[in-house]
Amino acid sequence: MKQHIVIAIDGPAGSGKSTISKMIAKRLGLLYIDTGAMYRALTLKAMNTGADLEDTQALTELARSTEIELRDGPKLRVFLDGKDVSEAIRTVEVTDKIKHVAKVPGVRHEMVILQRDIGRRASSVLEGRDIGTVVFPDAEYKFYLDADVKERARRRQEDFATAGKKIELDVLIKDVLERDASDFNRKVGPLKKADGAVVIDTTGMSIDQVVEKLLSYIK
Repeated sequence: MKQHIVIAIDGPAGSGKSTISKMIAKRLGLLYIDTGAMYRALTLKAMNTGADLEDTQALTELARSTEIELRDGPKLRVFLDGKDVSEAIRTVEVTDKIKHVAKVPGVRHEMVILQRDIGRRASSVLEGRDIGTVVFPDAEYKFYLDADVKERARRRQEDFATAGKKIELDVLIKDVLERDASDFNRKVGPLKKADGAVVIDTTGMSIDQVVEKLLSYIK
């Protein structure tokens, strides 16, 4: 393996990106960069400060003045302006609002700068929606994970159940479809398969099976 590599893993909500990326990073001894957590952290700050989620200029300025740090370890920790918000960014409320922040061109510009800086300093596994297309189009390894809508909603239901929250599957299916529409159709950094990306449908596959599948492509 090269001395410095970047592995880009893209895909829609619930496709398994986060779990798979963490395991790949651990297996290969690389830094795991959860780009979605960065947008979640900014969304949390916007909510806490009462920012207008329709004011693109205000959100861009907020991104420029916000410090977001990812600390690797047994469990990735996310710090917002020096405060650990690893759990706070995973609430249903943040999930509902993140699409408003993630679609803002100025916000994405600021996030891409930060993501590139982190990825250039250390061999990394980055996951998100525009890693292989925008952030690191020249990444050594690019993957696109997918799964059918019902399966993705079911996985999110399990995640919420683990956190002690019961949400009906129909509600989550609707949410996943709305997230897809927002991700695929936004003007800047839309979700799409990167040129040269290996596409893997994870429907019906176990986590270990997906990990082994990706590792088989990484020399």
